[in-house]
Amino acid sequence: MDQTQITRIVEAALLASSQPLKPAQLAALFSEDEALPAGAVARALESLQEACGDRGVELVEVASGYRYQVREDVHPWVARMWTERQTRYTRATLETLALIAYRQPITRGEIEQVRGVSVSSNIIKSLEEREWIRVIGHRDVPGRPALFGTTRGFLDYFGLKSLDELPPLSELRDIGELEPQLAFDGGPTPPTEPTGPEPADESAAPGNDARDDDAHAAPSEQEQ
Repeated sequence: MDQTQITRIVEAALLASSQPLKPAQLAALFSEDEALPAGAVARALESLQEACGDRGVELVEVASGYRYQVREDVHPWVARMWTERQTRYTRATLETLALIAYRQPITRGEIEQVRGVSVSSNIIKSLEEREWIRVIGHRDVPGRPALFGTTRGFLDYFGLKSLDELPPLSELRDIGELEPQLAFDGGPTPPTEPTGPEPADESAAPGNDARDDDAHAAPSEQEQ
């Protein structure tokens, strides 16, 4: 099989998949009888990335593999295809997520110590339901509190290959700046609607001074 055909197959697989694909997954598309040349998938990916130079989409590598996504300069127009109201996150949710991302592993108590207010169980629950955070262990202290860390899904959503690509805290004014680009197959999977009391849409956009938490949040959380 020649390289042109291999590149076409890789491109078709990436466009057809709803999830990023790793080179090993792409290589597995070819049977042993087809004698895939060494490095053929890597060459196909490189060729496809170069071919996107002047297009409205780009082929990028994230934590879970490679995917096509809409370029930032055309994002505002493509976003008009989706008329539903965009999900906005409370400042408390963004602050909690940022602390977990930058200081993991971290306990809920340590998050509360930094923020100066209690952390609603609904915030932790909604971040876990969105598969952005998970329990990665327990602190070896009385009570053995859970240690939280981010997931591969978190990296994929924000278009990152690893935590090393997070912007330095000195340069990050608001985690909302990490808003990902729309994926080519219809946009990044919108965060699932939480089943807890936390509303999926908030009137205060990330970065505003409003710090209202969930509708049922404890009063101490609404002081910020």
